[in-house]
Amino acid sequence: MPQNRLRILITRPVEDAAQIAVVLAARGHEGVIAPLLTVRFRDGAELALDGVQAILATSANGVRALARRNRRRDVALFAVGPQTADEAQAAGFQTVKNAQGDARALAAAAVRWAAPADGPLLHVKGAEGDGLLATLLRGQGFDVRSVALYDVVAAEALPPAARDRLARGALDAALFFSPRSARVFRDCIEAAGLPVDGLIAICISDATAAALAPLVFREIRIASRPNQEALLACLC
Repeated sequence: MPQNRLRILITRPVEDAAQIAVVLAARGHEGVIAPLLTVRFRDGAELALDGVQAILATSANGVRALARRNRRRDVALFAVGPQTADEAQAAGFQTVKNAQGDARALAAAAVRWAAPADGPLLHVKGAEGDGLLATLLRGQGFDVRSVALYDVVAAEALPPAARDRLARGALDAALFFSPRSARVFRDCIEAAGLPVDGLIAICISDATAAALAPLVFREIRIASRPNQEALLACLC
């Protein structure tokens, strides 16, 4: 194995993890997919977008869920970051703006991109998502309507292949994209008694890193910004 080729555990849901594995392979690394969260889209009637001035999307899954429940693509979509924006463009949304950050960055950007008098904002989200974005924007006078379009179910154990790799010390790093996935990983590791002291934990935020405690890693790296590109830059 070339010295700079890393074996990296990807803990995201399957669809996102597969995309990241392709990116890692292009950079000369091996991605080992171990989904700790499973996305389950909610069925239901077509969502009404009449009068909505813009859609707020805080994840690519929110975009995917929306695309299943509405055929319109002419309403502006404000995305939290690059992956969400890419998903919206791939789904055919005509006007997509990218906040390049987290919920706070999206709230700040939405204040620049929209006006309270122009109509409500629709936040498409998972059932487990917090209400920070809506709270911030309501504080600026916006009418924010939230709709939960999917559920995210936590795994009870790591996949066998990932457990085997960890037991043999055959992984170099693990990617963590949220505090929740970090907590699920911690619980799975503690339940199985697996070692992680040889791993580099690469986290999208300080809160994500904190959720891994009390696990002890070889090193913990935190992305300079809360997006995938900054996270992957930590591999350098």
